[in-house]
Amino acid sequence: MPQLADMDKPYDAHQVEGKWYQYWLEQGVFDAEVSAEKEPYCIVIPPPNVTGVLHMGHALDETIQDLLIRWHRMRGFEALWLPGTDHAGIATQNVVEAMIAEEGLSRHELGREKFVQRIWQVKDEHHHQITSQLQRLGVSVDWRRERFTLDEGLSRAVREAFVRLYEEGLIYRGARMINWCPRCSTSLSDLEVDHRQHQGHLWYIRYPAADGGPGLVVATTRPETMLGDTAVAVHPDDERYQDMIGQTVILPLMEREIPVIADDYIDPEFGTGALKVTPAHDPNDLEIAQRHDLPSVVVIDREGNMTAEAGEYAGQDRYECRQQVIADLQAQGLLEKTEDYVHTPGHCQRCDTIVEPLVSTQWFVKMESLAQEGLMAVDEGLVRFVPERWAKVYRDWLENIQDWCISRQLWWGHPIPVWYCEDCGQMTCQRQDPTQCAHCHSSNIHQDPDVLDTWFSSALWPLSTMGWPDETAELDYFYPTSVLVTGYDIIYFWVARMIMMGMHLGGQQPFSEVFIHGLVRDEQGRKMSKSLGNAVDPLELIDEYGTDALRFGLIQLITHGQDLTYTPDRMVGARNFCNKLWNAARLILMNIADAPEVDLEAAELSLADRWILARHNRTLAELDRQLSNYNLAPAADLLYEYVWGEVCDWYLEIAKLDLYQEKNPERKATAQNILRSLLSDILRALHPFMPFITEEIWQRLSPEMGSIVPQSYPQADERWFDDQAEDDMSRVQAAIVAVRSLRADLRIPPGQKVTVTMTAPRQADAQALDSQRECICSLASVESLDIRTAPAQPPADVLTQVAEGIEVYLHLAETIDPEQEIQRLQQEVAELESLRQRSQKKLENEDFLNKAPAKVVAKERERLAEAERDMAKLAEQLQILQKMLEDK
Repeated sequence: MPQLADMDKPYDAHQVEGKWYQYWLEQGVFDAEVSAEKEPYCIVIPPPNVTGVLHMGHALDETIQDLLIRWHRMRGFEALWLPGTDHAGIATQNVVEAMIAEEGLSRHELGREKFVQRIWQVKDEHHHQITSQLQRLGVSVDWRRERFTLDEGLSRAVREAFVRLYEEGLIYRGARMINWCPRCSTSLSDLEVDHRQHQGHLWYIRYPAADGGPGLVVATTRPETMLGDTAVAVHPDDERYQDMIGQTVILPLMEREIPVIADDYIDPEFGTGALKVTPAHDPNDLEIAQRHDLPSVVVIDREGNMTAEAGEYAGQDRYECRQQVIADLQAQGLLEKTEDYVHTPGHCQRCDTIVEPLVSTQWFVKMESLAQEGLMAVDEGLVRFVPERWAKVYRDWLENIQDWCISRQLWWGHPIPVWYCEDCGQMTCQRQDPTQCAHCHSSNIHQDPDVLDTWFSSALWPLSTMGWPDETAELDYFYPTSVLVTGYDIIYFWVARMIMMGMHLGGQQPFSEVFIHGLVRDEQGRKMSKSLGNAVDPLELIDEYGTDALRFGLIQLITHGQDLTYTPDRMVGARNFCNKLWNAARLILMNIADAPEVDLEAAELSLADRWILARHNRTLAELDRQLSNYNLAPAADLLYEYVWGEVCDWYLEIAKLDLYQEKNPERKATAQNILRSLLSDILRALHPFMPFITEEIWQRLSPEMGSIVPQSYPQADERWFDDQAEDDMSRVQAAIVAVRSLRADLRIPPGQKVTVTMTAPRQADAQALDSQRECICSLASVESLDIRTAPAQPPADVLTQVAEGIEVYLHLAETIDPEQEIQRLQQEVAELESLRQRSQKKLENEDFLNKAPAKVVAKERERLAEAERDMAKLAEQLQILQKMLEDK
């Protein structure tokens, strides 16, 4: 165990943090068991991608969860934080495809079996990397219970869920328009598509009338799809096209006739008000075609190339075809004009390729009834969102939900448990691999080659990790889990789907609360990404500042559900706080080793003693309130301000007067016992926020008690609440601050003693000041202190400040040379006048006021106001000094 002598060195985060995690694992302090004697508290970790690396979002997410778990563990709950990783189907497959591409191979050349084996190999290699990164963050998870979304137990749960939903008619196979990624060669759900603005063009193309007339002009952002047009649609009330409705036009380049139809969907204000209808390549066009019984012509295939239906353009890439079509239309005089146009095509979330809407036969989950169960969970209070406003986002999505496409044309993932009979054409879906068709008993069957969407297995995570579909002790005890911590960006992807699956398959909500936090952004408000070059690696921050500083700094950034702005200054501040705690603990530990035990309730306490015990317990009460309401940043700030601003800046300085004297051993022992008690509580209160440094100091304070991890969280004791002591001490502090302020105004060196008079409005206030006379003289460097009760004649030749009703007079005659001080102040006034004139001139300049950003103008106004305030203050001081000279 660490020794006190080691604390002579400055705080070294790397030396401290490197050893404690292994100690915690060896001690088993993170392990959780089913216990009839304790109330459970459980969080299942949002599983990171097994081939991924930690980013700032992970660091924030895991820090919040660890804080909540450690806090509840210390409050006596049986706290389980269940870890695991996600197979992350399309993301992991893309990673491995890129790896083998560097070897000159494609997955098709390698073959499915060997490719999947390679992914398992990569998974095993990366697993240690992601778990070791989590351990560096200090996550107090029960590693014995770690799960993987493709492990045997979770695979069985996924299969059970699919088969059960299939048997209930909630999973079906059908042909629908889906999002298709030509690069990943798979379907995507709507949530896996990012729509981003593109600067594109709007091409205006003439479709001549079949009877030789001028026809009409359509506007499109995708001229290559016109090769598959089967109609042109106009609004039935659009007077421009009344004579065209029911007529036919010639499809340019393809030379086939297509009808002009009327449909209410058409926006007369867009383009020319005439819309080309391409049912095979646009979901809205497909709906129009279904209403009008139009054929569908597929001209773009799954690789993003033109099909035989595209005629002479067959085999071309879709974008190559676009340029050729434009050139050919121009050559035929059918391209009327081209305009710049901003539109929002969909991009594959994983590879950024623009997706292609295609009609495809896929597997879907019927969402309507499941969505009703998900809505019920929130409406009936079974699941509570924090902050509450995110419940509306959740409701809005579920109330407008579409069926979920769950099949993916990948090789890595949970295989779809459906077999097709080549004899009778029927499907067999069951929990065990069949050897024959369930309908005709033929053995001539083959399994569906697709895998399930990653989010299907993720939706079962709280259930499957507890042993579902088996009725396990863990499922009975820890489920529903207590809270889910996540960013708002996956409410649709994950949160909603877990709630729906939990309600439907588990019969209960998967968690009782959802704590939503924002995304970490840079100082310009941009999302962090490698492409922007603004991504910050949390492991590099740990190397620079230490884990505790990273954790504390991130928690201080949290604003309920809003995005967080990362700045290095926050990490510096958190690291400084670690150093402050370390130095304070060193001072306390160096001075309490010989302390006899004192019953503080029976001891004679000074005003400062009563004050710090009152403030300490009020802080603990407020801390409990803030943490209970998920106000994590205010809780962190509360501890920061209390430890630094009240314990270190005030009580420790006052306590030194007792610690460093031998004439009153009772006072020394009392101070020692108070400091020991304060340090013990502070370490335990800070432990969920800063686990490493608190363990290190705890082992020096109370090594006989073992790790700090399972110790009880400090609770407020209202018996120590003392309004009078807080009021009295507040005036003492204000008086000391006033003396320090007056000294600073006169630039009196710290070691120079001064003479001070204080006038209190009431006798009780004067007594409170007098009881802390030694403290005031020490902390304000006062040699002579006269304390009076008002009314009293103000002394002459003084600078004055009033603080909480206390008039503080700093005597000048015994302190400064008036002539020298006047010269100094006159020089300061001249400098301030120059600054004032510059600011005044700027603010009288209309160009500056009209063109400069509002923040810059406001800052200049504040600079002017501050200069004027300082000049007024100096003028008052000069007046006093000049009177002193006259009196001489």
